Amino acid sequence: MNFKSMIGFGVAGNFAGHLEQAGEANDFLSVETQEIIQPKAIFPFYIPSQEDHFLSIYPLSNKLIKFPEEGADNLQIEPEIALICDLEYQNNLVTKIIPRYFTAYNDCSIRRPNANKICEKKNWGENTKGISDILIPISSFQLGSEIDSYRIACFHKRNGTMNIYGIDSPAIGYSYFHQKLLNWIIDRMNNQPDQGPMNHIASLIKEANYPKQAIISIGATRYTEFGESNFLQKGDTSIVVVYNGQQYSQEDIIAMAKREHFGDEISALVQTVV
Repeated sequence: MNFKSMIGFGVAGNFAGHLEQAGEANDFLSVETQEIIQPKAIFPFYIPSQEDHFLSIYPLSNKLIKFPEEGADNLQIEPEIALICDLEYQNNLVTKIIPRYFTAYNDCSIRRPNANKICEKKNWGENTKGISDILIPISSFQLGSEIDSYRIACFHKRNGTMNIYGIDSPAIGYSYFHQKLLNWIIDRMNNQPDQGPMNHIASLIKEANYPKQAIISIGATRYTEFGESNFLQKGDTSIVVVYNGQQYSQEDIIAMAKREHFGDEISALVQTVV
């Protein structure tokens, strides 16, 4: 699957409490929402285009995280589910998003208090974000589909010691999920303004010549106390796991993470910080 041809977006604020833990809640004070649990915005992390700007650099890796050499403030793992989707258009507007696969994703981010846009914390070159090469097919994104049984776990290793970095969370714990999430993303793709921390998404889709597919990361889970206060260093290992909670227990996944060996039906993402 050619991820380089797909446009990349993320959803900000789709898991209760994450923005507050990440110190980013104040960035969105001026963003109006229709209800309290609504996500704040979508942001670009990769635009497949010929334009010469940082978003046109392909940042995804399933093995490495490149530590930022300049302006590195508190680099954190962000454990998420990413949807691999088909896009449909009419009159240059997105009319439909069709998820085909889901997978483990690391929206690895720099905590830059002075960043003007969300995207400025998200892509600082090659090998700066993470996506698993184990994609799980999805027959639909309706209530009751396969993804509803899955959970998201996250771990951190340093010098042989492993800690739980993210709170093991169900996929259905997202604030917006299923068709409600897709409808909201479609609206943001077509109507989100260039305002405050947000980008004008429609112009970026145009710049990418209306791509047929998108990678959409749908929001990071909450951190454990360890994850909230510990940041990545060179030599660390980041692990994000998306697994079927009806087949495996949290203890099973912890044991697999310690060995860094997972079953083929588990979407695992193991990255070394370099």
